[in-house]
Amino acid sequence: MAVAAPAPLPQRHTVVEDIQGLVLASLVSALGMSILATGGLMVGGVAGVSLLAHYATGWNFGLLFVLINLPFYWIAVRRMGWEFTLKTFLAVGVTGGVADVIPRMAPFESMTPLFSAVFGGALVGMGILSFIRHRASLGGVGIVVVWLQRSRGWSAGKLQLGFDAVLMLVSLTVLPPSKVLYSALGVLVLNLVLLFNHRPGRYMGA
Repeated sequence: MAVAAPAPLPQRHTVVEDIQGLVLASLVSALGMSILATGGLMVGGVAGVSLLAHYATGWNFGLLFVLINLPFYWIAVRRMGWEFTLKTFLAVGVTGGVADVIPRMAPFESMTPLFSAVFGGALVGMGILSFIRHRASLGGVGIVVVWLQRSRGWSAGKLQLGFDAVLMLVSLTVLPPSKVLYSALGVLVLNLVLLFNHRPGRYMGA
């Protein structure tokens, strides 16, 4: 009777793998946010809170994104460690900065809300997925859901979806209902990317 070979042990990413993974994740996430912003739509998490504040005040999105994330780093240090926190700090800074630069370097002349919702949501979802796989996040709610997934085994996608649903309701105070509906579609696409592609124990990288 043949004996099944033991499952391979997870291998940690090297420093170079982490760097390229985080850079690519930041670029993809920033592009997705720019697409959503061009359509006047929202996204989930603290990025969505920052976009909503940007629409309401006209302040720079990148600056708001960095500032709103600051309180969450304390949670990250205590629960996730310095490595995760530093990676997340850099990811937030790079993503916010690139998202502000993209409209000046590659301005989008027009974009339908449907296109913005589907493509923007998918790109941000892929970016967040890559951040998680390299032990980082886009900060804010992402820090909390990753910690709960690792400590309790709860699904990061489901937790994020719950927060985003509340955020969509709040955004009705700033955006017209049609924009909120398209934003909800983008958030759904984003979270489906996480639900189908990030299951605890499935990914072998560390």
